[in-house]
Amino acid sequence: MKKSLEVKQIGIIHSPFPQPKDCPRQGMFSPAASVIEILPAYGDALLGVEAGRNYLVLYEAHLADRTLLQTVPPGLGRPCGVFASRSPHRPNPINICIVKLDRREGNKLHVTGLDAADQSSLIDIKPYARDLTPGEAEN
Repeated sequence: MKKSLEVKQIGIIHSPFPQPKDCPRQGMFSPAASVIEILPAYGDALLGVEAGRNYLVLYEAHLADRTLLQTVPPGLGRPCGVFASRSPHRPNPINICIVKLDRREGNKLHVTGLDAADQSSLIDIKPYARDLTPGEAEN
């Protein structure tokens, strides 16, 4: 029996990068500020989300080319498959990035280190494991 995958948009990303070509190669290389706006229906899920911590952000690279199966990563100089790279262009353009939460204003998370294009759909946000205390790691 085939199972279906249902992914819900839980927020929207507001970044200074209008197109994928404008995004940093890795978010950690950019001091640019972005805002992750959590949709009101998911606001209660922000309980315990604190400034100063790092978070994993999963988002849809909505402007990605889903037909590309190979790329030439910077510094490699030869082609490789997209599954062996961090290219945003892939069959299912679900990207992940580690961000630092600078401040929270209600459902708006002001972050640095994000490599998403403006208006990307937020899929999920999770605490970065290195920032967890032993008790939190068990949840």
